Amino acid sequence: MEKERNITGLISEEEEALALFCMEAALRHGAGQARVSLSKSVLDTYSMLNGNLDKVAHSADRSVFIYVFADNRYGTFSTNMLDREELEKFAVQAVDSVKMLAEDTCRRLPDPERTEKGAATGRELGLYDESYEYISDEERLGIALDECIFGKYEGRFRLVSEECEYSDSVDDNFTADSRGFRGRHTETSFALCSEVTVEDSSGRKYSGYWWDSSPYLKDLSRGKCSAIALEKAVSQAGPVRHSGGKMTMVADRTVSSRLISPIISALNAASIQQESSFLKDSLGQKVFSEGLTLTDMARTVGKPGARLFDTEGVATSEMDIIRDGTVKTWFVNTYMALKMGISPTVEGVSRPVLMPFAKDGGKIPADAPEMIKECGSGIYVTGFNGGNCNPTTGNFSYGIEGFFFDGGKILHPVREMVITGNMIHLWNRLRYAGSDARDCTRWQIPTICFDEVDFSG
Repeated sequence: MEKERNITGLISEEEEALALFCMEAALRHGAGQARVSLSKSVLDTYSMLNGNLDKVAHSADRSVFIYVFADNRYGTFSTNMLDREELEKFAVQAVDSVKMLAEDTCRRLPDPERTEKGAATGRELGLYDESYEYISDEERLGIALDECIFGKYEGRFRLVSEECEYSDSVDDNFTADSRGFRGRHTETSFALCSEVTVEDSSGRKYSGYWWDSSPYLKDLSRGKCSAIALEKAVSQAGPVRHSGGKMTMVADRTVSSRLISPIISALNAASIQQESSFLKDSLGQKVFSEGLTLTDMARTVGKPGARLFDTEGVATSEMDIIRDGTVKTWFVNTYMALKMGISPTVEGVSRPVLMPFAKDGGKIPADAPEMIKECGSGIYVTGFNGGNCNPTTGNFSYGIEGFFFDGGKILHPVREMVITGNMIHLWNRLRYAGSDARDCTRWQIPTICFDEVDFSG
């Protein structure tokens, strides 16, 4: 029996035409320039609790955003009504509202030469799995059920609870502007996650979490999340209070992006223009260790985070963000480029990749266990519990959890510890960057190691 096809999550030709009608209506009613963005998505979720189906959710969303540039003024408006008469009214109100705003001569669309020309179908990057159109509710439930281990575990801990979830989604976007840009981006996503809580003989509870996702159903790692989450929960038993001091820190690949995100945020032109960035004078300067090479692999086919254009329609490119510790680019949209009198780039990072590195040209450890073995002694960080980084100074303070290791072996869990320091100083103490970034993540940040990090017990 042939499977039923379901394409409700994809933008139709009629919907695309209505989005263009909305933009044209804004131009007819007084906008000098306009951009329209139509997004459509569908999400299905099957949640399991202790081996039983707990909740089923189906959600669908469709929205039109219009960006109006009128008389050196700018405004953004949205609606979910795709009806010609309603869109006409919507466009009129949008233009009238914009004309009441303060004048800003830096507001305009990007030059057509900078916009993407090859995003006609939305599938150029290979992020759409056609099998999504044929997956049934029975298959979704089966995938969720296969993840469950509740009632099957036999060990020295009591399995208190297990929450599993399977979800799949499709996201479709069509963007156009009045200077000729037309672009589409379509992607599917399939995901599994599980959180397991166990209890030891003394009544102390420990929780572990794991997840996996992929644009393609066949590449989803099925039947493993709960087992890994259980392993992580059990490993936390018996935490020991540990004294502070300067120690080696190994940050696991599941949390290492927390230490790179303040750098990426600080390279945003808006932060730099407002002098709220600790990298405001960094362009072209060697600020970090030579081991820090961060590249935006924005156009990598089939990989999460890849995109051909940003929300302005500007074409992405595969470029160095930081090379050998030297800052190579800022993220500068059209508005900030005119505001600051500098050249525009793209509005933000798409798929940052931290390149492998070993200090003094040594062997690069492939993963966390190998890195721990090489480092000998220190703290292996597997979680961050609160804290923040000051965007102006780069000073940070983060609560952490993880494990103490010595002799290249993990000895016991640690909790209630805090790391403090400065982002620039931290990244100048980079010892290793591995090659084990998870394929399912948009940010490709592997396990990393730093020397002489300040820990408080």
